[in-house]
Amino acid sequence: MINKMQCNIDAVGKAVRLKLGIMAVIAGMITSLVFIVLNINFGIEWIIPFGIIGGGVFSMIEGWAGWCVVRAIGIKTPH
Repeated sequence: MINKMQCNIDAVGKAVRLKLGIMAVIAGMITSLVFIVLNINFGIEWIIPFGIIGGGVFSMIEGWAGWCVVRAIGIKTPH
């Protein structure tokens, strides 16, 4: 049975993760635009912007849900 994710961060931690996620998505989109302008063919190097955007989206989901994967595995974080 799958347990519901329990909130393990406070409001400050939620805000930090949401802001970091937004910044990462923007950085990933800028990186994608640079790749397009430089005419970089669609290949393995596109993992970079896709990874940045994916990580940003995951961070935004953590902020929205109030759950941090790093804290869930037992590592202490400031927020």
